[in-house]
Amino acid sequence: MSKVDNIPDADMLGVHDFDFLLGKWRVRHKTLIGRLVGAVEWVEADAIDVVRPAFGGLGNVGQFIRYVDGEAYTGMPVRLCDPKNGVWRIWWLDTMEQSMEPPVIGGFSGGEGLFIGDDVLRGAPIKVRFTWTDITENTARWDQAFSSDGGRTWELNAIMEFTRDNSLPETPTHACLLGAE
Repeated sequence: MSKVDNIPDADMLGVHDFDFLLGKWRVRHKTLIGRLVGAVEWVEADAIDVVRPAFGGLGNVGQFIRYVDGEAYTGMPVRLCDPKNGVWRIWWLDTMEQSMEPPVIGGFSGGEGLFIGDDVLRGAPIKVRFTWTDITENTARWDQAFSSDGGRTWELNAIMEFTRDNSLPETPTHACLLGAE
């Protein structure tokens, strides 16, 4: 039996796919300035993400902190697996937009994750793609891309490179980013 709500392992497709992400991470976050407008300039910032199990082991939530334009920013990725088909849904909620974005949906194959969803940017429908690559015990890479043509072409607009840091506090604050904690 699995330790996830007494569901037999045979009924738990994909439930452990995000186990690599549990723990405390320093994150180098690179963001394209301007999305789907032909921008070429990127801004970089340091961040922290602490990821904990949730939903009786069927998912996880993160506490993501960084500064955006000098202002403290907190985000929360919420990831939930449907153990019957191994499909994951990922939602994002943050202090900037104050709303939960529509989920991206997908899973892992060959050690990489691909998740796609629908959203709206400046009033127009877009596709959103998350990918997880370069996954090891102590590192991982996430990126985000948008498509305004139904997924025929994609513009990469965010990259996060994760490095495990077990020395971070269990509940980090923005002071951690400034070296004050």
